[in-house]
Amino acid sequence: MSRIGIIGAGSWGVALAVLLTNNGHQVKIWSALEKEVEALTKKRELPNLLGVQLSETIVVTKDLKTAIFEQDVLILAVASAYTRKVAHQMAEFIVAGQKVVNVAKGVEEGTLFTLSQVIEEELPNADVAVLSGPSHAEEVGKGIPTTCVVGARTKETAEYLQNIFMSPVFRVYTSPDILGIEIGGALKNVIALAAGIADGLGYGDNTKAALITRGIAEIARLGMKMGGKLQTFTGLSGIGDLIVTCASMHSRNRRAGILIGQGRTMEEAMKEVQMVVEGVYSARAALGLAQEYQVEMPIIEQVNQVLFEGKTAAEAVTELMLRDKTIEHSDLPWEL
Repeated sequence: MSRIGIIGAGSWGVALAVLLTNNGHQVKIWSALEKEVEALTKKRELPNLLGVQLSETIVVTKDLKTAIFEQDVLILAVASAYTRKVAHQMAEFIVAGQKVVNVAKGVEEGTLFTLSQVIEEELPNADVAVLSGPSHAEEVGKGIPTTCVVGARTKETAEYLQNIFMSPVFRVYTSPDILGIEIGGALKNVIALAAGIADGLGYGDNTKAALITRGIAEIARLGMKMGGKLQTFTGLSGIGDLIVTCASMHSRNRRAGILIGQGRTMEEAMKEVQMVVEGVYSARAALGLAQEYQVEMPIIEQVNQVLFEGKTAAEAVTELMLRDKTIEHSDLPWEL
C-alpha cells in the first residue's frame, strides 16, 4: 500500500482517487475550493461526476500540508492554468526526491513550458513524472477499461508508478518521453476544439477523420522538432488521446467547439460548458511554439483566429480547404 496525496479535486482528481483506493492505496484529496471540499465530504461525489462515489476512507482536506506530508506520491491534478500557482504553494512541504505526477494537459502561455517543466522549476527537488492517455474521468471513475502511459526520467520511477496505477480496469505502459507525452496531451485539446467546431457546423465523419489525421501530423511535426519521439505521437498519449477527445461528448473541448461552430463566442461556449476548456488556454501557447520552432500548423492557426480574432468557423474551414496544394508525406520518394 502507498500513501497518495491528490492535489486538485476536479473530475480527474476524484476519478483517480477512486481508482487508487480500489487498488488498495491510502488516499487524501486536497482542494482550495470550499464547495468541492463540502460536496466530497458530505455527499462523497461531485455534481459534474454523478455516480462516482468516494470511499469513506478517503480524506478530503483544504489544508495543503495535510495532503502532502509523508505521502509517497503526489498527483497534481489542478487545471493547467493553475499548475504553477499550486506547485509554488506546494514547495515548502516537498521533500527531496518526492514523486510528483502531473495529470493535467496544457502548455503555459507566457513561458511556453510544458507542465512538467513548470513543476520542475517550482519544485526542483521533486521527482516529476506524467500520466496521460485517452482517459475521460467519467469512465475511469466507473471502472470502464482504460489504458494510459506514465512518463518519467528514470525507468525505476516509471515502473514504480506503473505498479501503483495498474489494475484490471486501468492498464499502464511506461515511457521515457515526458516531453512527447505532454505535447500530445496539450495540443490534442486544440484539435478537439476544431473537431467540435466542424460538428457544430454540421459537417460529417469525413471532416472529423481529416481533422484527426492532419491534427496528429501537426502535433508530431512540432513535438519531434522539440525533441519528442515519433512513437509517442502514434501511441496512447498521441493519436489515442486525440481520437477520444475529438469523438466523445465527454470532451469539454469538443462540446465547446460544437457551440462555437453553432455561432457562440469563445466566452459564451466556456460559460455554457461550465468546466475548464483546456484547449482555449493551450491554443495561444501552441501557436507560440509553432512560431518559435518554425513549424507549419494550419489547424492550430485557424483555431486561434476563430477563438481570438473574430474569424467565423465557416471561414476557417474554407481557408483550410483552399490552402496551397501539397504532398501528404514529403519524405516519401517517387518511383519516377
